[in-house]
Amino acid sequence: MKKIVIAAAIIAAGAGAYWYTQHGTSSSVSANPLLDYVPADTPVFSGQLKPFPLKAYLHSISGNYQQYPTDVFAELGELDSPMGKFFVSIYQQYMDGIKDPALLLKTFGFPDEIKPYFYTLGALPVLKIDVDQVAAFWAVLDKAEKDSGVAHEIRQVGGVDYRAYALSDDSSSEKADLLFAHKDGILTVTFSTSVTEPELLEMALGLKKAPQSLAASGMLQEIIKTHGFMEDSISFINHVEIVKALTSPDSNMLSKQLTKLFAAENSGEDPLAEIRTPECRAELSAIAANWPRTVAGLTAFSVTEKESHMAASFVVETKNQPILTALQKMRGFIPAHLANIDSTIFSMGLGFDVNEVTPSLTAIWDDLQKPQLTCAPLAELQTELSQQSPAMLGMFTGMANGVKGMSISLLDYKMGTQESEPQLESLDALVSLSADNPAMLFNMVKPFAPMLAEVQLAENGDATDLSPLLMLPPELGIKPMLAIKGQHLVVYSGDKGLALADKLASEKLSANGMYSLSADYGKMFTPILTLLEMSGEPIPEEVQMLKDYNMRVQMSFDVNKQGIVLGSVVNSKASDKK
Repeated sequence: MKKIVIAAAIIAAGAGAYWYTQHGTSSSVSANPLLDYVPADTPVFSGQLKPFPLKAYLHSISGNYQQYPTDVFAELGELDSPMGKFFVSIYQQYMDGIKDPALLLKTFGFPDEIKPYFYTLGALPVLKIDVDQVAAFWAVLDKAEKDSGVAHEIRQVGGVDYRAYALSDDSSSEKADLLFAHKDGILTVTFSTSVTEPELLEMALGLKKAPQSLAASGMLQEIIKTHGFMEDSISFINHVEIVKALTSPDSNMLSKQLTKLFAAENSGEDPLAEIRTPECRAELSAIAANWPRTVAGLTAFSVTEKESHMAASFVVETKNQPILTALQKMRGFIPAHLANIDSTIFSMGLGFDVNEVTPSLTAIWDDLQKPQLTCAPLAELQTELSQQSPAMLGMFTGMANGVKGMSISLLDYKMGTQESEPQLESLDALVSLSADNPAMLFNMVKPFAPMLAEVQLAENGDATDLSPLLMLPPELGIKPMLAIKGQHLVVYSGDKGLALADKLASEKLSANGMYSLSADYGKMFTPILTLLEMSGEPIPEEVQMLKDYNMRVQMSFDVNKQGIVLGSVVNSKASDKK
């Protein structure tokens, strides 16, 4: 069973990577016939509803892999597992081709635009992707077989031939196979086990439609409308269906499969018996109803051969209004420049209304104490939680009264050498603390920092040089300045730091977020690599490739009316180097 789980994880990881990178343009939810084969009670789904311009996307990112280290797979190639070597070979062929998009498409038989899908039939994972030159894809598998010593078996169901690769040992009573099938231009990757029914395999291979399909459920349209996602792609994890499967022996496809599996492996004993009681079923179902799904979709999308830009949101949906209200009250202030992915080399912002942290956490803690749960595992957790009151936090948050957020931004820097030693020549950066009364906070901190005892800050924005206090040598080229800019206590360095501090002064405190992190890989690593090149020392391949890595990423955490939101932005530009 362990091997089955590992193999499933490998397929799921690959499908996850496809989900994030493969989104595109034109068509509608109702015009996707593959959705007729996806059951409405699928616990997990990720689908490309509109064709994704794969060729253009690969061109926009290929420059990031031009110097990909040739020996990156050396260690992986030493795996003892034949199936491990099989997957490594496939991945290596992918990485070899990603430097040349035309070659990659030709190698794997992919068309210029694709519509991949990943979902589960109960516990059975299914990945579908467009392959219009199937001979090319079979050649990829043939090479992987040669590299690993793995062999396939040709089988047939419903007139469709498919390749089966054994994941279990011949001596094992538990049989598990990795399957590849091609039908009507669609490649299907799935599994079969000792308990997989032929009817389920027919549904996985696209021979039989789901009795109650996702297409007919209206769920995807509802997710798009509720969260304002683009129609390009939608993903979800259905917490309600997962809880049904765990708490009932026959409520959905997944629960029936688990029951059958437990009967075969545990001599009729149900390892979930503790939570398959009426009390647990009712209480866990109520929790799932309050937190029904985790959904994901695109909020911005643009792909050309020169540049790709994708923004996605992952939302943990909740209908628990007391907890949602408490979380929203804790939202703090994130400076506007952190929202611009091109404005900094690196930035991080933390937005919390410190005055609301303790009362909000207490409200959440109180809500989790009621009603009194009777399901044994939940009651035990509730008892443990009751002994961890957040009220003590008030003693610590009181020292930061009025704080709404803090941030750090690296805007520019330059490296040099002095007497053959690396040295920072200049630094443009900004650190900010946003509060209702930053001057009062500064005066509160002064008794705990003797070096600041003589510093008097003007509320008109005039700055104080911290270099003497920090004893920074002039040759270092860094002159940190401390100032109050509007409702922000700032420390900045360099002209760019000053300009951004002055701009921040006009920003009023608002509850606009909780966390933001962004990085520009190229700008971050290029000065360091330039310095290494000047030193004449050899640069490892895996470090050298970062110099021209033209990619920017951003992550965020927030709360909105629908639930807890994780945001992600990826921007990549094609390299000018050929």
